[in-house]
Amino acid sequence: MVEHSGLDIMCLNKYCHSSSSSSSSSEHDKKIFSKLKHSLSRDYPRKNAEFLSGQYGTNVLLIGAALMLAIAHHGPAVKEEHLLSFVTCLMLLQLIWMMWYILARERQKNSRTEKDVHATTCWIRGGLTLLALLSLIMDAFRIGYYAGYQSCVSAVLGVYPVIHATHTVAQVHFLWFHIKDVIKSFETFERFGVIHAVFTNLLLWCNGVMSEAEHFLNNHKRRLSALGQGNLTIVHSEPHCNCTTSSCSMFSSSLYYLYPFNIEYHIFVSAMLFVMWKNIGRTINLSSNQKRVATKTQGLTLGPILGLLALASTIGILVVYITHVEESLRTRQSAISMFYIYGIVILVFMCSSSASGLIIYRADHVPLDTSKNPSRQLDTELLFGSSVGSWLMSWCSIVAVLGSESSPPYRWTNLVYSLLIVLEKYTQNLFIIESLYRQQEGREREDPELLAAPEIFSVTSSLAPPYNGIINRAYETPDRACVPMENEQEGGGQVYRCPRKPLEVPLPLENQVVEPPNIKRQILKNISVFLLMCNISLWILPAFGCRPQYDNGLEQETFGFSIWTTVLNFAIPLNLFYRMHSVASLFEVFRRV
Repeated sequence: MVEHSGLDIMCLNKYCHSSSSSSSSSEHDKKIFSKLKHSLSRDYPRKNAEFLSGQYGTNVLLIGAALMLAIAHHGPAVKEEHLLSFVTCLMLLQLIWMMWYILARERQKNSRTEKDVHATTCWIRGGLTLLALLSLIMDAFRIGYYAGYQSCVSAVLGVYPVIHATHTVAQVHFLWFHIKDVIKSFETFERFGVIHAVFTNLLLWCNGVMSEAEHFLNNHKRRLSALGQGNLTIVHSEPHCNCTTSSCSMFSSSLYYLYPFNIEYHIFVSAMLFVMWKNIGRTINLSSNQKRVATKTQGLTLGPILGLLALASTIGILVVYITHVEESLRTRQSAISMFYIYGIVILVFMCSSSASGLIIYRADHVPLDTSKNPSRQLDTELLFGSSVGSWLMSWCSIVAVLGSESSPPYRWTNLVYSLLIVLEKYTQNLFIIESLYRQQEGREREDPELLAAPEIFSVTSSLAPPYNGIINRAYETPDRACVPMENEQEGGGQVYRCPRKPLEVPLPLENQVVEPPNIKRQILKNISVFLLMCNISLWILPAFGCRPQYDNGLEQETFGFSIWTTVLNFAIPLNLFYRMHSVASLFEVFRRV
């Protein structure tokens, strides 16, 4: 009887164990399914929106590139009016999206919008505002040019600058007030809006680069024809009618002096908008999302002095080169030799400065900052990507110098200059990336706005009237009463927030500790300022017409006119962007040191 009962109990336990294991297995399967469903419902649309919006933007850019290639052929099928009409439509769509975004944020004024403080800085937006003002002047010249030829040109040439000016003003407003936003609502729609803005600015950059390159190439062909070095076809883009005003030629010639600023404006805006696109749906790490305190300028002497000297000599070299390159052969060769000697001197100083900075960093064993930062990652990728243009141009020059049969006086200085260009970008890129990724010696302080009113939290009975709690009466002021906090209670009591008055008693003069100057930090600041001004100098020269790669003849003899012109049309815009981007990165290095 007992055994039988025991057997029954064993069978019952076995049955129960089997049923419990099957139920736990069923529950486990349900958890896996719900987890998979949750991950698909959450991550799949996000990744899908990233890929779809990226492909959309890429195809928008490729449509514009196809139109530009057709225009470059100067055939009757596709004309400049078609490209400008397409770009105008893109700008109108971006304007509609920006208006919708701003109005949507105004409706959500009460809700807190997360900000990425690393997305941009006030000085970058100030610089872009200055570039935007120059772009507006360029649009005014375009409108004046259209007014003189409106009887024989398409109306698109008049509509485009008006829309571009409106687009520029609205975009600058967007950059000042919304570029740091971390978007958490309507993410899929906003991804398409932001990426549309990114590639619209990229297409405007490409259009500016193509127009400026075509203008410079025509001038180069005229120069070669005047020297009797070739019978080249020069494309005339002037309208087939007379100008009704006396300012058309002035507007036309002034446009090309403003192209470099317009080009840099659009490429920088596209980079900033791309960071905003990467931040959509991102969870911000509050510990690393803090503003830095203002940097000190103590000990800045040698760097600014040498930088100003380089900048002044650059302007002198530019004036002499432009005025002498179109004269006799001997004078032209002297101008080219002068450029290469100047370039060698400034590049040697830049290489030495970057190497010195790297040695100082290697002497200090500070760990790298590995926190996620889309802006910093984009800076690194852009530095490397834009270096490719200069490296390609330099290695082509090296091959041409070593393989050329002619021997002009600047042959070997061209070789040294090209090698130093490669080395200078190596060392400068390493110095900038090392500076941006190093952890700062002191923790970054919090946002000053957050520190303006430190608070004491006191818990009192919900029935008691609000008062200043058990705090030091020295901090108590009539206008700083405790305020009950919303949705926060503890043990049936209401939580009150009591602002604390900061201590205003000054330290005695003899007790104040003066921080001794940090020699390494001062050296790094001088290096960053010097490199910054040297990069401005090396941007000014090619931006305003000092391009000996067109004039020395060695590369053209080795690669041919069409191939070498194609290389330069690809490499020079990237080189210009590299120099301006290096200026922005080096200023950030200066602030971080």
